[in-house]
Amino acid sequence: MNIGIQETITMADGQEIIIETGKLAKQAHGSVVVKQGKTMLLATVVSNEEAKEGIDFLPLTVEYREKYASTGKFPGGFIKREARPADSEILTARLIDRALRPLFPSDYHSDTQVMISLVSSDKDTQPDSLACLAASAAIAVSDLPFAGPVSEVRVARINGEWRVNPKLSEMADADIDIMLAATLHNIMMLEGEMKEVSEADMVEAIQIGHEAIKNQVGVQMTLASRVKGAGVKREYSHEEHDEELYEQVKAATFDKSYEVAKQQIANKKGRKEAFKAVLEEYTSTLSEEVLEEKGHLIKTYFYKVEKAAVRKMMIEDKMRLDGRKLNEIRPIWGEVGYLPGPHGSSIFTRGETQSLTTVTLGNKMNEQSIDGAFHEGSEKFLLHYNFPPFSTGEARPIRSTSRREIGHGNLALRALKQVVPSDESNPYTVRVVSDILESNGSSSMATVCAGSMAMMDAGVKIKKPVSGIAMGLAMDPETKNYSVLSDILGDEDHLGDMDFKVTGTADGITACQMDIKVDGLSADILKEALEQAREGRLHILEEMNKVISEPREDYKDHAPRIVQIFIPKDMIGAVIGPGGKIIQEIQKETNTTISIDEDDRNGIVDIMSDDKASIDGALARIRAITAVPEAGEVYKGKVKNIMPFGAFIEILPGRDGLLHISEIDWRRLESVEEVLKEGDEVEVKLIEIDEKSGKLRLSRKALLPRPERKPQGDRDRRPHGNRPPREPRNSDGEQNS
Repeated sequence: MNIGIQETITMADGQEIIIETGKLAKQAHGSVVVKQGKTMLLATVVSNEEAKEGIDFLPLTVEYREKYASTGKFPGGFIKREARPADSEILTARLIDRALRPLFPSDYHSDTQVMISLVSSDKDTQPDSLACLAASAAIAVSDLPFAGPVSEVRVARINGEWRVNPKLSEMADADIDIMLAATLHNIMMLEGEMKEVSEADMVEAIQIGHEAIKNQVGVQMTLASRVKGAGVKREYSHEEHDEELYEQVKAATFDKSYEVAKQQIANKKGRKEAFKAVLEEYTSTLSEEVLEEKGHLIKTYFYKVEKAAVRKMMIEDKMRLDGRKLNEIRPIWGEVGYLPGPHGSSIFTRGETQSLTTVTLGNKMNEQSIDGAFHEGSEKFLLHYNFPPFSTGEARPIRSTSRREIGHGNLALRALKQVVPSDESNPYTVRVVSDILESNGSSSMATVCAGSMAMMDAGVKIKKPVSGIAMGLAMDPETKNYSVLSDILGDEDHLGDMDFKVTGTADGITACQMDIKVDGLSADILKEALEQAREGRLHILEEMNKVISEPREDYKDHAPRIVQIFIPKDMIGAVIGPGGKIIQEIQKETNTTISIDEDDRNGIVDIMSDDKASIDGALARIRAITAVPEAGEVYKGKVKNIMPFGAFIEILPGRDGLLHISEIDWRRLESVEEVLKEGDEVEVKLIEIDEKSGKLRLSRKALLPRPERKPQGDRDRRPHGNRPPREPRNSDGEQNS
């Protein structure tokens, strides 16, 4: 049996991770299997030898898939095979991509595909914390140029204790859950969610994660050193360069670009036109032949010059493109209740970034069902982010939801779900939808702010408002001088070295996302960025509070109302009925929507309608079904059957009691039909429950006033002549024979 080449990573808590290469997928340019317990991931990388003509970027594709067979499951749905990736798979692929992409050379442009598959799982080891390790190891044993290795770990604080790569079953008690990617020396990527933790806690989590990653990177390097050919990287030439032309472009345009940057033009369109004018002024001095031959290079070089000029202004002059101070937030305005139809709505505008957000309230049947190979269950809080092309003044086709939209929506969801109550104070399934109408940086953070405001407008009882801010960084790699920027523009994101998004309440951080493009991000810079982010976050919260500061006391008039009741678990079947007959009948007759769930102790019934009378009607029907008969109680029942000795009355659904003929009225009846007939509704009192048989004895006359006895003199007397003769009696009162 081919064992291949193996190396073992031993974690601080004793967990072992095995990396193996040379056994599977050997035609890929690099392949490994990463194994922890029964969990196994196969990672491969393939990169074309030549780049496509006209490509000036790295066409990197990262795919992460979880095979259903890995957990012994069939795919759900009609087609029993894996299809498009689930959102969770896309999110994991994005984490890997963000860690790998900056480590490829900027002039490497070959189509490159990294594929990671979960092929075996014990259902408790979280595979996403091993996926980047597997991807990096596959690249490390290949001939691809790469400034790694890199690895990724999950850091969680569970009941006050730090854990690296904890089990899924342990995560319920975590107040910090972050994914961290790093090389031996540098942090590359960070994303996670927290329960209102401090900035110091964040820094500590990052430091703990980086220490674990250093060990994993070292083992990858050892593995690569044992693989023949991995030490010699391929040669490539994917860019043509003309250093003389670059110096000409720089000499002609740098100072003018620097002056444009220092004009601090407030709007994106104006800045774009001003920089474009500098380029056009230069190209107007060139011949048509030069432009035809070198035009694409001139544009590339001008972009480098523009970037250098803007960065010089930010680092040395501490100035920003739109005239703000380094820690200054763009002007903010907001509005709630703008849309009359949704159950809640808001507008949040910060500078040239705007989100129009809606909230829809639903019941349990509106929950998002999750049926993946590793993840399954349901979600009752949903957030969707849409980024239409007009938001940036572009015209392009709208196809399926992009990975960027899924990623930005997930970040906003993680930020807000920490404050959405999961108890009976929020019986709703909540869907938040953010449509970005304008974009010039930080649209995901605008979504957080708008989502918080819209939920308060809808009356969702969130614990606290949440705001978000995107931080930037510009650093000189030689002098290490830097500037930390609050609330970055789109241009500052593209031209800068960091995009660090932080969300939270007034009391702590709820989510974060960071991408680093520069080496040597120190803990001191990270602390400074987090403190500056906190100040900006609190300022944004103040502006939001001017519009709405707490949830409305009640829901909108047109919002559905949900009444939640608990019933005995053994009564769930009675409410549903055979084939759902009973519950469908109740919904149809009362015009309500009813869902039933259960926990360890009770059946949980949600009744939803926008009409109170409808809810009350359904509530009465369900309570009648689940009620337990009690002696002494009065019930309104229906006559089901009439017998010579009495009538059977249905006092509760499926529960009949006997109303004996002697208990119908105070007077003597010759037949039941004198008072009752089948189908009549009648009030009766339950006077006895037989302990052995459980049979119910009912009384109608117990609810009727008892006739008064007439005085002796008022009794009816027959005429004397009509009386029968009295029989003679003996001394004991017996008739004589």
